[in-house]
Order: sequence, then C-alpha cells, then structure tokens
Amino acid sequence: MKIVQPIRDDRIVEGMKHFFRVRSMRNYLFFCLGIYSGLRVSDLLTLRAVEVRRSHVNKTEQKNKNNKRFIIHPSIRDDLDMYIAGKDDDEYLFSSRQRKTISQLKNQPIDRSTAYRFLNEAARQFGLEEIGNHTLRKTWGYRLYCQDERNLALLMDAFGHSDMRVTLRYIGLTQDLLDRATLRMR
Repeated sequence: MKIVQPIRDDRIVEGMKHFFRVRSMRNYLFFCLGIYSGLRVSDLLTLRAVEVRRSHVNKTEQKNKNNKRFIIHPSIRDDLDMYIAGKDDDEYLFSSRQRKTISQLKNQPIDRSTAYRFLNEAARQFGLEEIGNHTLRKTWGYRLYCQDERNLALLMDAFGHSDMRVTLRYIGLTQDLLDRATLRMR
C-alpha cells in the first residue's frame, strides 16, 4: 500500500481550496470537510445533508464504530448552507451525478476512486506527490499539531493511537524531524 503524506504548506492548502471552489462546490466541500474534521474518506462519503445542518456533526465511524463529534469550520459554513439548501435531509452530501455501474442505483455517494482522482488532479497542479484519500485526515492532524504541540494528546485520542510515536509518524512529523536533524549534521 502506498504511503500518503499530509499537505504541509498552508499556502498550498489555501491554493487547493481555491482550485476546488472554482471548479466544483462538491469537491471543494469534500476537501474542506476532510481537512477540518479528520474524518476518514469512507465516513466523509456517507455524510448526509441532515448531519451538517447544525454547528456540530455526530458521526459513528465505519471502521471502528467510535462516535466522533466535530464542529463545522466557520470558514465553510455559508458555502455549506448554500450547497445543502435544496437537498433533502437523507440525501448524501457528496452524491454522484451518475448511476452506479453495477447496482444501477442513483443518488449514491461518489466512489473512493472518484475522490482519489480529483484529489490527485489538484495535487499535480500544486506539485504534490504521495497524495491519496488519507491525505485529508493526515493534513488535519498535521495542522492541529503544528498549531500547538499540546494538541498531541487530542490527536492520539482522535486517531485511536496509544503511543505518541505512532501519531507523530502517522501525521508525517517523524520524517520531518529526522530530515531536519540530518540537515543540521556537520
């Protein structure tokens, strides 16, 4: 399995937000909810309109059945409200515009591969490599940690890690620290 990295540069995060916003409100909100919530892509894909109508989202994670609660970031609240204004409560937030190939069902969430494709298209525009669906979750963790290192305990809990080294490695900081230490060598 390919290891993916967080987006480390806030300027690139802002650039990618703009890239998505001018092309697709769906993809823009997918990206933003990913980097502001720490949800796995599998959980983002199953969000329904009713779940994002309030200030906080309560979601049972598919992978481990843990309950997760997160706030909708104020910077996307207005865009999100406009996006869901015409949606029924039970509609998927990130619905596919196409009928599913095998099941022939309509009004289903986009596929993981669709998310991967549009994330990687944007990543290429910004010269990023090692980008995948998990990049959004890792970017959330990386940014929270860089904002305040005391957030490490919160991140460990959010990610379900019992060892801080696992969390630091997961958000790409172990490699960053190793690179910096190597560059300081004489």
